[in-house]
This record gives sequence, C-alpha cells and structure tokens, in this order.
Amino acid sequence: MAAAAAAGKAQRYEAFVSDVLRRDLRRVQEQRDGVFEQQAQVLQLRTALCRLQEAAAPLRTQVDLGCNFFVTAEVPSPQRVFVALGYGFFAELTLPEALRHLDRRSRLLDRASGSSRVSRTLRRPLTPDGPAHPGRLGVPRV
Repeated sequence: MAAAAAAGKAQRYEAFVSDVLRRDLRRVQEQRDGVFEQQAQVLQLRTALCRLQEAAAPLRTQVDLGCNFFVTAEVPSPQRVFVALGYGFFAELTLPEALRHLDRRSRLLDRASGSSRVSRTLRRPLTPDGPAHPGRLGVPRV
C-alpha cells in the first residue's frame, strides 16, 4: 500500500514537472533569448555610433533599398541620429546622447536577463522529496 502511494506521488510529480515546469522553462528561455538578442543589437549600435563619432564629415555609405539593391548615400553632417525608443517612437539625439541612452538600455537589459520571477523559481533547488517550497511553486500537496 505504501509502495502504491509512493508510485502515485512520483507520477504526480513527474506530471507536474513535464506539464508545468518544462512549459515555464521554455517560456523563460524564450524571454532570455529575446533579451540576449536586444543586448546584441545594443552592442552593435554602440559600435556603429562610436565609429560615427570618429568618422570625418561627410559620411559616405551604402543603403539597401531592398532585394540587395544598394545605392550610395552621403550624409553631410552625421552629428544627430534617430533612435527607436519603442512603441513606434523615435528621438533625434546627438551622438553622445545616443551613447548614454544605449548605456542605460544596456543596464536595464542586464537587470532583465536575470531578474524574472519564473527564472528565480526555476533556479530554486529541488529536494529528493520534491521542490524546496511546494506551496510557492503550485506543486500539488500530497
């Protein structure tokens, strides 16, 4: 009888792990990958802005019009750039202002990469009898 009860408990924990925790882990990994992608974009932008600061005016570049059709463009004074703030809003900033904005955004993304509640929950160690805090994780109490 005790063996049947233990087997039932084990099946409930296995079902919880496969149904709930794996789904949560997949969602957290997708969020983390999105944050890492944004961090890579911020780093790429920072590098481009640093090169712009060092470049002498006028700036000559090639612009992709689509379907790999490039045209040569000349920017007479590359001292201001438009930065996407989010939700379709853009701000015209000087290069130093844009670099400061990217630094703040980078710090926010660094905080976001390790601070989600689910991420902290999934890092919580599991004991041989089950999760360390079953009530908080929503584990069925047995």
